[in-house]
Amino acid sequence: MPEICHFYGIIITMYLPDHNPPHFHVRYNEYRATIDIQSGMVKGEMPRRALHLVFEWLDKHKDELMNNWKRMENGETLVKINPLD
Repeated sequence: MPEICHFYGIIITMYLPDHNPPHFHVRYNEYRATIDIQSGMVKGEMPRRALHLVFEWLDKHKDELMNNWKRMENGETLVKINPLD
């Protein structure tokens, strides 16, 4: 499961291959969640502050995440995405 970003102890990954809808996985300490790239729907548990940071990051990098999803579907290597500043 390639790590595509890491910030403030939050680790963002995408599994290869994975099922639709396009989503990414988030780990923060003992918490785990998946987040739909388009709708922002969350499955799993994440502290409110960490989830706020993840959504801030998602808003800035939605296009890059979708590009990575397409890369994954084509069997290509995923590209790292910049963390929050």
